[in-house]
Order: sequence, then C-alpha cells, then structure tokens
Amino acid sequence: MRLTRYTDYGLRTLIYLGLKGEGLATVPEIAKCYDISEHHLTKIVGELARLGHIRTQRGRNGGFVLARDPAEINLGKLVRALEDNFDMVECFQAEGNTCPLTPCCALTGILREAMEAFLSILDRYTLSDVLLPGTQMSRLLGLFSETRPV
Repeated sequence: MRLTRYTDYGLRTLIYLGLKGEGLATVPEIAKCYDISEHHLTKIVGELARLGHIRTQRGRNGGFVLARDPAEINLGKLVRALEDNFDMVECFQAEGNTCPLTPCCALTGILREAMEAFLSILDRYTLSDVLLPGTQMSRLLGLFSETRPV
C-alpha cells in the first residue's frame, strides 16, 4: 500500500495545524515548511475544509486552523476520504482488468485482507496520537514557541 502525495500532504497539514495550536496558518507558511507546492497544497486545504477538519478565514489576514479537536480526527477515515483509489493491483479494478487469473486467483483475497488490515490499524488512531507538542517534531517545523498541550 502506498499513499498518494495528496494524502501525505493532507496528513502533514493537519499535523502542522495540530502542533501550531492557536493562530491561523497559511498555505505559503506550510508549503515552505515542508518544501511542497503551494498550488497542490491549496487544493488539499480546500478538501480538508470541505471535510470539516479545518476552518478557513478569507482575506488579507486570512488562513486556516483545525476545526475539530485532534482526538476527533480519525486517521483511517481521513485516509479513506483523501485517497481516491485503493486498487493495489489490476484485478481490484472493475474496468480495465485484463488478468486472466482473476476468476480463480487467491492473491486477490489476500491483498484485500491486507488492505483492510492496513485501514483497520489506522482506524485505531487519531491525529492526537501523532502530535508531540514541545518535542523535536515541533522544533523541526519551527513551532517550538507556539505549541500548546494537546
């Protein structure tokens, strides 16, 4: 299983916001911190807002913050919402599957079980489980002076 950059950046954005705590963050601020595309991050921020995970404020002094407590943001649900395709192999696809083994292949079931296990483990954790305020994580993001206990 490999997560898309979209999901990776979405997770990183929420981690940043969770560690930052109070105060608005901006796309340029987070993009610079992680050295990622502002354009790509703008799309992700829009999706995170649509999903209700962040609250945005438009305008000259605008930005965004977490809209929910980090303990309410389940990682499994988040990954399911951000990933657009869990087709690990061709035979998972309803259309375009050309593998002649599909009708009798045991590997398909094994891979589905592995995918379900992966997501099941993520379901056991929330954003608060990965936030370590006041630690090296905060310092690496340049947030050491702005963290609050989560």
